[in-house]
Amino acid sequence: MVLTAAGLGVGLLLAQSAPLEWRYPLIGLFSAATWVLAAWSLRDGISGIEWITVTLPSVLFTASMGLFYILLPQSWWARGAVMLFFGVGQYALLLSANIFSVAAIRTIALLRAASAVGFVMTLVTAFFLYDTIWSFRLPFWEVGVFVWAASWALLLPALWSVKLEKRINRGVLMYSFWQAVLVGVLAMGIAFWPITITVSSLFLCTMLYILLGITQHYFADRLFPRMLWEYVTIGGVVVATVLITAGWGV
Repeated sequence: MVLTAAGLGVGLLLAQSAPLEWRYPLIGLFSAATWVLAAWSLRDGISGIEWITVTLPSVLFTASMGLFYILLPQSWWARGAVMLFFGVGQYALLLSANIFSVAAIRTIALLRAASAVGFVMTLVTAFFLYDTIWSFRLPFWEVGVFVWAASWALLLPALWSVKLEKRINRGVLMYSFWQAVLVGVLAMGIAFWPITITVSSLFLCTMLYILLGITQHYFADRLFPRMLWEYVTIGGVVVATVLITAGWGV
């Protein structure tokens, strides 16, 4: 897994060294290569639906980092920092994926730690994807569609990882789909707000954090009123902060 993460980091650096018109196709190829390498690294422990649910977070992280990297200043320190962060993040995802694949067969003590890492990396990947989508300055409805697609791809494996079942059950499919729809609708709504790209991305990440956190606890039968109230409070504070700090021109 260390070699896989390091190799992917070098590949990302090489892809970003190509001419701009080649970078987007290369990121697509590089994301596909990530799935191949991740599947190869985990091949002894995964089966069935795990070929998708366990490897998808690594693929999405690669795509998000590659797309976000294009938006950064082309300086040596930026390249080095991104490469280091990508390597560490990819290794963490592969290690978590390995734990999930083992935990699907037998109980393992590291499952809670892997779940926490997966949760954090889901939010990090979401921020990079949302920021990239906003940066294209698309019409509001296209923003909603792309945010929905990205959110669904992120939510599906994150919710599946709660119970690690052999199949993706109806509950995981429905909750991930409709929560992604909700995030997409929110994206279309705030497209008209006078806020920056970064604030928009952070707002959507916070909403994803609330939805994913509540649903994961619900699936694990650990959703208590106090915990629900904490998530609602966080959401209220974030919405109020965004509304207050937005440049409404008044």
